Amino acid sequence: MSRPFPYHITKVSSHVNSLSTMKIIRLLLLVCCLCPAARAGSCKFPAVFNFGDSNSDTGGFWAAFPAQQAPFGMTYFHRPAGRASDGRLVIDFVVQALGLPLLSPYLQSIGSDYRHGANFATLASTALLPKTSVFVTGTSPFSLGIQLNQMKEFRNRVISSNGNNGQLPPLDVFGNALYTIDIGQNDFTSNLGSLGVETVKQSLPSVVNQISWTIQDLYNIGARNFMVFNMAPIGCYLAFLTELPHSSNDLDEFGCMKTYNSGVVYFNELLNSSLAEVRKKLQDASIVYVDKHSVTLDLFQHPNAHGLKYGNKACCGYGGGAYNFNQDVYCGNSKVVNNQTVSATACGDPQNYLSWDGIHATEAANKIIASAVISGSYSYPAFNLSKLCSP
Repeated sequence: MSRPFPYHITKVSSHVNSLSTMKIIRLLLLVCCLCPAARAGSCKFPAVFNFGDSNSDTGGFWAAFPAQQAPFGMTYFHRPAGRASDGRLVIDFVVQALGLPLLSPYLQSIGSDYRHGANFATLASTALLPKTSVFVTGTSPFSLGIQLNQMKEFRNRVISSNGNNGQLPPLDVFGNALYTIDIGQNDFTSNLGSLGVETVKQSLPSVVNQISWTIQDLYNIGARNFMVFNMAPIGCYLAFLTELPHSSNDLDEFGCMKTYNSGVVYFNELLNSSLAEVRKKLQDASIVYVDKHSVTLDLFQHPNAHGLKYGNKACCGYGGGAYNFNQDVYCGNSKVVNNQTVSATACGDPQNYLSWDGIHATEAANKIIASAVISGSYSYPAFNLSKLCSP
C-alpha cells in the first residue's frame, strides 16, 4: 500500500440526504460568486490560520521536501504550487472569499507573507504523532501537535516583534482570526489495508480527542473562532477502491465501499459529539462543525447535477480502466512497465472531473465544496461566511 518517498501520499487527506434542488441552485450561484474580486471589501476576519493534511496544504510538505512536479497546479497556477490538485483547494477559495491573499505555508522560507495568517498543514499529516518515518511510509512528521507548536512559536515571534515586522500580522490578530482544522483522514486510512475497519475504529476516539485538545490549546492562546471539517467519504475514493480489499457486495449503488464509509460516519459522529462538549467548556468561542462529508458524497453520487462529467475516474493517472488509477504509477510519475516507460499524465479537461489523482479533488470539485462551506448550509451551528464581508 505504500510508495517510496517522495512520491508516496498517505491515504487521505450519520448518512446524509442528497442535496435538494434548491440547495444545488444556491451552490451554483455561490460558485459563480467565488472569485477574489467578489470580496474586495472588509471582512470580519483579518487572518486565517489553518491546520491539516493534503486537503488543505498550500505548499508546506513540498517546501520541506521539494519534489513536486507537473502536472500539479496546471489549472490555476500553471505550475506546481505545493497543492495536491490541479489548482486551488477549499481553503484557497475560503480565504479568497474573505478578501484575503492565499495562505503562505509556515514551512516556506522564500516569498512568504504572513500578515493575513499562515498555513501549518502538510500533506500526509496525522492528528496523532506518527510512529513511522516519512522515508518509510510517507507519513508527514508534522502531525497536529507539531503544527500547534509551530503556531505557538509563530505567535511568540509576532509578540516579540512588537508589530514592527512587515511580514507578520499585528499583535491583536490572534483573537480576531479564523482558525480552520481539517485533519484525521490519514489516521483513519493509513492502516486500513493491514488492520481493517473495525480495528482502525478503535483508535478514532484518540484522533478526535487530539483535535478537541488542540482547539482548547488554541483557545488558551487567544483563539476564539474555529471551523472544523469532518471527514470525506473515503470509501468512494478511486485509490482506495483500487487498493483496499473489498467484495462486490460491499459496493453501494454508486460504487462506493459501504464498510469503509461506515467507518467515516463513525468518525464524524465522534467529532461532532466532541465539539459539542468543547462548546460547553468554551462558551465565548465559536466552534463550527463543517459537514464536508455531505457535499463530497453528493458529488460522488450525482456529479452531473453539479456540472461534472466524471465522478469515478481520475483526471491524472495511468492504466485507463474504470478508475484510471494505478498505485504503482502515480500522477506525474513515470515507470518502466514491461520494458516500456509509461507515465501518469493529466487529462485535458480537469474542470469536468471530480477526482484529480484518485485521492484528491480537482479545483472544480473544491470550488463546489467551498461554496457549500461559505454558504453556511453545511455548518453546525450555522456559520454563513458569505455574510461576514462588506462590499
